[in-house]
Amino acid sequence: MAAQVRQAGGLFIVNDRADVARVVESSGVHLGQEDLPVEWARRVLAPGQWIGYSTHNLEQLAEADRSSADYIAFGPVFPTRSKEKPDPVVGLEGLREARQATRKPLVAIGGSTLENARAAIEAGADSVAVIADLLQAPDVGERAREYLRILGDS
Repeated sequence: MAAQVRQAGGLFIVNDRADVARVVESSGVHLGQEDLPVEWARRVLAPGQWIGYSTHNLEQLAEADRSSADYIAFGPVFPTRSKEKPDPVVGLEGLREARQATRKPLVAIGGSTLENARAAIEAGADSVAVIADLLQAPDVGERAREYLRILGDS
C-alpha cells in the first residue's frame, strides 16, 4: 500500500509503530505521547523516513521541538469525537501560541471539520489532521476533495 500511495503523490504514515513503518517502507511514522520516544524511533527507521509527534500542551511541544521530529501535531484544537479520553481542548489561541513556539511544520489535530479547518490554518497550522469528519461522510473521497478545495491554496 505504501508504494501505491507514493505513486499517487501522497505520503503513507504509519501510526504508532516505527518497526512497522520501516518494514512496509512507509514515508514515516506518527508517534503519540505513549509511544516509542522520537530519538529511539529515529534509530529504527530508515534514512529519510519522517517522524511526526503528537503534543497536547506547550511543554510537550517544546520537547518535540528540541527532538528530531520532522513535524509536530498539536491539539485537540477543537472538541474531538475520535478519542475516548481526549486531552483538554487547546483552542485556536493555543494553536497560535504553539505556532510561535516552533518553526517545525505544525499539524492541527482534534475535531477538524470542513467548517473549522480554515480557521486552524489561519491560526498558524500548516495542515489539519481529519478523522471523524472524513469517516462519517457518506462519500469519503468527495469529502477529502472538499478539504483539498478549501485548503488547497494554504
